[in-house]
Amino acid sequence: MIDAPLALYQCTVPRDWLDYNGHVTESRYLLMVGDAADAFFRFVGIDEAYRSAGHSLYTAETHLHHLREASHGDRLGTTLQVLDAGPKSLHLFHTVRDKAANQPVATAEQLLVHVDMSSGRVVPMPPDLRKRIEAIRVAHAVLPRPAEVGHVMGIRRTEQEAPWNSG
Repeated sequence: MIDAPLALYQCTVPRDWLDYNGHVTESRYLLMVGDAADAFFRFVGIDEAYRSAGHSLYTAETHLHHLREASHGDRLGTTLQVLDAGPKSLHLFHTVRDKAANQPVATAEQLLVHVDMSSGRVVPMPPDLRKRIEAIRVAHAVLPRPAEVGHVMGIRRTEQEAPWNSG
């Protein structure tokens, strides 16, 4: 049985992760998501031996969405949902939660590609890896699609607030 979503990473916020406002700084959210992705990679068999054989997953794109503040000593856990998987790519969604309050703190959507490290080219995943990832994708297909997936960034304005109407 495959957990949906997968909960493979957790941490307690150290003091050096805080910014000048006393909250977890942006780069540390990316670090948490990267650590959660690395835990997922090991879970599916992308480990040191796999990388030594010349293949890996590279991040092509990440979208962070900050929902709440986290501070020193907070216990955070990151869940991971496989949204989609293709022969050469993987679409993941992470939710960072405050474990004590059971509230989401941040989300991250990632697109990863499978790479032949010697050529630097995107290549198909081997069948056994693809099969393991596909089993997780199927197990996660029962989960609702997070609202933040595909979120477009921009300033919301009414027609009267449009910058071209300011004069």
